[in-house]
Amino acid sequence: MFFKHILWTVLFALCAAMLQSTILQKLSLYNAVPDLILLIIIWTSYHNGNMSGQVAGFFSGLVLDLLSSAPLGLNAFIYTTVGALAGLLRGTFMLDVLFFPLLLCAGATATKAVLVFVLHFLFTDTVPVYSFTKTFFAELGLNSLLAPLIFSFLNRFKLLLKKETKSNATS
Repeated sequence: MFFKHILWTVLFALCAAMLQSTILQKLSLYNAVPDLILLIIIWTSYHNGNMSGQVAGFFSGLVLDLLSSAPLGLNAFIYTTVGALAGLLRGTFMLDVLFFPLLLCAGATATKAVLVFVLHFLFTDTVPVYSFTKTFFAELGLNSLLAPLIFSFLNRFKLLLKKETKSNATS
């Protein structure tokens, strides 16, 4: 099945959304919770490319929109954009175990913050404000520190999360 990896990515994102809203909410630092869905989208985008990152980001964001009180489409737009940008980096760098996941997820967290800030500026009444205070820096730190661990965890599920290539399908 061609889109099997996207379905599995969305299922992983759904589990991450439940984990974020329950257990991790109780362990928040300065009201910041690590964005596990963002980390999953970044991993998928980097390994599967631009289109897979966009589609997985859209559906994962839509699932989060339906589960949260955010305006419908807000998370879908943010994760689609971040997934597309991360997918552009596919194959450009050697994905090491520690440094590159940390940098990639820090950049994605900053991009997410800027997108929410711009959307809040455009749609003041509907999009909640994203303040660049210690909450942002706490989320940036949590996402960056968890990135190598989440990437290592997701590497164990490459058969489910990675797109089949022609060489994989023929063997």
